[in-house]
Order: sequence, then C-alpha cells, then structure tokens
Amino acid sequence: MSEFGELIDDRTVRFERTLPGPIERVWSYIVESDKRAKWLCAGDIGPGNDGDVDMHFHNATLSRAEDITRPEKYKDMPEELFFTGKVTRWEPPHAVSHIWDFEDESSEVCYELEDLGDKVRLVLTHRRLESGDTILSVSGGWHTHLNILADVLEDKEPRAFWEAHTRFEAEYEKRLDV
Repeated sequence: MSEFGELIDDRTVRFERTLPGPIERVWSYIVESDKRAKWLCAGDIGPGNDGDVDMHFHNATLSRAEDITRPEKYKDMPEELFFTGKVTRWEPPHAVSHIWDFEDESSEVCYELEDLGDKVRLVLTHRRLESGDTILSVSGGWHTHLNILADVLEDKEPRAFWEAHTRFEAEYEKRLDV
C-alpha cells in the first residue's frame, strides 16, 4: 500500500492508511472536535445523517512552533479557515461522509474505517474537487494531515505541517496528471 493518494477520476482523490486501533479510537479522532483538532481541525461533525458540520482550521497549531511559516502560495490565506456543511452518511464507527462548503466550492469527504484487529484501515475519499490546483492542494493537505493523525495515534511528535505540505504538494504535481 502506498501512502500516496490516487486520482480515481478527474475530480476525486482517495487515500488509504493503516492506523493503530481499536476502531472506536480512530472514529473518535475523526468525529470529536477536541481530538480531530490535534491532526486536522476543530469543530463539530454530526451526529447523524443531515447533521451540521463546522470545521475550524488553524494549521499552525498542528506541529512544531518553528514550522508556522506558510508557503508563498498560501500567504494570502487567512491564518484560520472555517468550513460548513452537512453530514451525508453516518454509520458509527465505520463511516462518515460530509459536504465541505468553502467559498464557492462544495465537495464531499468520506471516511471509511475497517477493523483489522489491533489496526484500522482508513479509506478517505474527497470528491467533487473543482480544479487541478484544488486537487494538488487537497492531495498535499490530506497526505500531511493523515501523517499527523498517524503520529498522534502512535503518541509521536506530529510532523511539521507546512514543511510536509509543501513537499507533498510538489510530489503530487509530478504524480497526478491535473
């Protein structure tokens, strides 16, 4: 299994990771605001189908203090970003999907968990991405966030967010034909 996400159609990226379990623990890091804030963002998801989604991103809080400088490409981006949406699938502790509304784009993220004994397979699929630039940014972002999730679940110091994101976004530009 490659850590790298794959483009499964012209608007969808898919990632797969094997994480330390149990499945209920991984589920809690996806849906509980305080735990999700350690690897992705704070804010509520659900519960239940049609539940509200509020996501509060502050990437500088995810890793070491020396890694807070945003790359030039993201200099004009606010320090904190807010997304809203609705839950479209709620199957604890195996799956949750939600709409991800930001500015004039509306995409959908799906987290699917499979119990593998003391491990958990996470399949993350992000659909309806609007442009090649969005696909590259999202791919680099998810790759970085999922690595930080693995670090958190393994009780390791999280990797440097912006440093890793920059490196992975460049790698996806080479790998993906967008």
